[in-house]
Amino acid sequence: MNVTDVVWALGRPTIGGLTRAVAPLRNYGVDRVPRHGGVVLALNHFHWLDPAVFGALSPRTIYYMAKIEAHRVPGLGQLIRAFGTFSVRRGESDREAVRRMREVVREGKVLGMFVEGTRQRAGVPGTVQPGAGMVAVQERVPVVPVAIHGTQHWKVGNFAPVSIAWGEPLRFDELPRNAKGYREASARIQDEIHRLWHWLVELHELARRPVVAVPPAA
Repeated sequence: MNVTDVVWALGRPTIGGLTRAVAPLRNYGVDRVPRHGGVVLALNHFHWLDPAVFGALSPRTIYYMAKIEAHRVPGLGQLIRAFGTFSVRRGESDREAVRRMREVVREGKVLGMFVEGTRQRAGVPGTVQPGAGMVAVQERVPVVPVAIHGTQHWKVGNFAPVSIAWGEPLRFDELPRNAKGYREASARIQDEIHRLWHWLVELHELARRPVVAVPPAA
């Protein structure tokens, strides 16, 4: 067990426990996450609470990629780096971030990417950027699309319910290692995230969310 795994082991009952206390969570389809080997988690993003929710409900340590501005915030930067998060410069080419993304999955770890590139303030999933598809195509590892719903309504003290749905692993071994392949992979990832998210919306419209439910298959 490396240092990052130790930090996660301490963080799950503390930060994870606090997250569960302030946002009633439901976790659907988590058994679909491969328990071994490199994998990309393709995550949609609404709120700063999202990384804590995904981290609390993931069965594996997640190595997040986060904008460099977050790393520069005193206290926050040190905290997220302790959890294995690495930085990326948004809106420009960042070869070091790309190298690190590929290295994470090549080492058999879990890469967590907020694939829209930024929080979606409209409250619905946005356009998936090509980063996750690029890593999957280049390294021939699976992508697990994951949708979150509820955090776009969450505020301190309102205890809004939050759910996530894990999709089935997607593989893109047949796609070419070029821009066309990355675009096709990204389009498939986007379709799955949107489909899972709409399923969560329907669950939240019920009088009571089920404790156990299986997200629809791809």
